[in-house]
Amino acid sequence: MQRRSPGKNAQPPRSGGPARQVRIIGGQWKRTPLPVLDAEGLRPTPDRVRETVFNWLSHLLDGAWEQVACLDLFAGTGALGFEAASRGAARVVMVEDNAAAVRQLEANKAKLKAEQVVIRRGDALAAATTLAAGEGGGFRVIFLDPPYHREWLVKILPLCERLLADGGLVYAEAESALDGDAQPEWMRGWEVVRSDKAGMVFYHLLRRNADAPI
Repeated sequence: MQRRSPGKNAQPPRSGGPARQVRIIGGQWKRTPLPVLDAEGLRPTPDRVRETVFNWLSHLLDGAWEQVACLDLFAGTGALGFEAASRGAARVVMVEDNAAAVRQLEANKAKLKAEQVVIRRGDALAAATTLAAGEGGGFRVIFLDPPYHREWLVKILPLCERLLADGGLVYAEAESALDGDAQPEWMRGWEVVRSDKAGMVFYHLLRRNADAPI
């Protein structure tokens, strides 16, 4: 899910019921359309990007989704979390702070009868802190698609170290590349396993470098 600040020429956000859809790409709910709340700042991760990312993940996880617990800290439309659940993820925790978006997530969960999905309303940083202090690690995949230009990844990634299972992966979208010569200093200790770009979106799979101190 992408959240971008509206530009100076952006049209005012529409309100009302769901006006768009996201289609699940693979798994037991393949091709199932889900309504997406038409609210400011909520945009699903594009189908092509999701297809690429889940191909990466399925390869790296050897297709063993039934052993995977996922955490989506900026769930938004739920496109990433429901895609993981569709492919057989054992547990998917979605965190979203927009009340209307949470209601839509709950409606989509009910439509799919997705019992393995847990939806929590709240701030991503607070939720990650609570999870790290309580349940701790165990997530094989963490999805991070935060609002841009607010340094969310800088704040969230250190907590991911405590939330990930051994060898776990973080999917991160950003407004700039997290690898190459321009890799930011705060990425030290993280390995970029896969990366690509679609339009203005840079997306990556990250893994904690085994030699990096925690």
